[in-house]
Amino acid sequence: MRAVDLIAKKRDGVALSSDEIRWMISNYASGAIPDYQMSAWAMAVVWRGMDDRETADLTMAMAESGDMLDLHDLVPLTVDKHSTGGVGDKTTLLLAPMIAAVGLPMAKMSGRGLGFSGGTVDKLESIPGLRTNLSAEEFRHAVHEIGLVIAAQSGDLAPADKKLYALRDVTATVESIPLIAASVMSKKLAAGADCIVLDVKYGRGAFMHTPAAARTLARTMVAIGTHAGRRVAATISSMQQPLGFAIGNALEVREAIAALRGHGPADLVELCLTLGTQLVRLTGLRDNDAAARSLLQEALASGAAWQRFTQMIAHQGGDIRVIEDPDRLPTAPVQLNLIARKAGYVTAIDGQALGMVCNQLGGGRQRTEDRIDPRVGLMLQAKVGAAVTLDSPLLTIHAASIPDAERVIPQLLHAYQIESSPVAVPPLIEDIVLEG
Repeated sequence: MRAVDLIAKKRDGVALSSDEIRWMISNYASGAIPDYQMSAWAMAVVWRGMDDRETADLTMAMAESGDMLDLHDLVPLTVDKHSTGGVGDKTTLLLAPMIAAVGLPMAKMSGRGLGFSGGTVDKLESIPGLRTNLSAEEFRHAVHEIGLVIAAQSGDLAPADKKLYALRDVTATVESIPLIAASVMSKKLAAGADCIVLDVKYGRGAFMHTPAAARTLARTMVAIGTHAGRRVAATISSMQQPLGFAIGNALEVREAIAALRGHGPADLVELCLTLGTQLVRLTGLRDNDAAARSLLQEALASGAAWQRFTQMIAHQGGDIRVIEDPDRLPTAPVQLNLIARKAGYVTAIDGQALGMVCNQLGGGRQRTEDRIDPRVGLMLQAKVGAAVTLDSPLLTIHAASIPDAERVIPQLLHAYQIESSPVAVPPLIEDIVLEG
């Protein structure tokens, strides 16, 4: 086989065979296929798509490109969660400790920022000393000791996906349902989770812009997981505006800590309770939504989730003093308010534009080798439905310098839509997709 032939075949809309997909992924993982050819192939997939069989084959090829982790010698089952990415999405930082606190071991491999969406690993690494690059042995030890680990995708687990994931980020090949579904589920299958909840987002602040596209992605991923013998559910949630108020790595860690300590944003807490309810139901720990939700609320209110979070941070080398006093987290030297240019009601916020601004400030990557500045980002002051007056703050820019902050003001003003009449706040949860 030759990579150029498979690129041309996919470019022309022809389905690749199982053997061709396995050959492509195996040779890319080994370095025999260079980035420029894989970029061309990924772009062909973006344009031409893949059928269900191709998507399943791609998922398994990436999952089987490295180790397949089995944790059943440590715990009877493990659970996992994945979000398709959104602006201000820090749900893992709240949901994972809640789930672990009710006795369900959470063994999670998380990604770095992709496109305009921030990554959980980048957020956690804003905590001084914290390690996310764990070996398989360290990953297993954390599951056994505290029942909670959030680690960067190991080079031993789905290495083909890790390599392709970084390539897609810088080649405009992120927005493809087959590539997203295969990337997500290959990591979940390789990490050995028995029960998986998916947060599939739609809106301007997500990769899926419509509920219909999100539903298609959700059904694709649930089908892949079910086929592989896992219990899977997906929540379709709105990203028509950023989740919570914080956008940016250290800022989002602060907001997650606030939620764990009982005073976080209502939308963030509600989404985590919804996702957690599905996960608790999948495991059979509770047999109805009300009982599952009550169990999670108690874990949050009692401080058990907060305790589990601090144990995880300490176990992975993070400075606990920073968690106890979030003002110690990295802080941007410049904080500049974005002022409303007219009075009225916020009727829309372009989350994607805000995510791109955060990247421009240094909170994301333009190239795979770029370093992230954990200090920078945005803190919203007004969300959809809020009344604003002339010269009231819409958000606060956290930047490394005054020129950096001033440079993004036009984009930020354009991201806010202010009208004379109020609008209803968009619903947070659109639908839930279950296996079968």
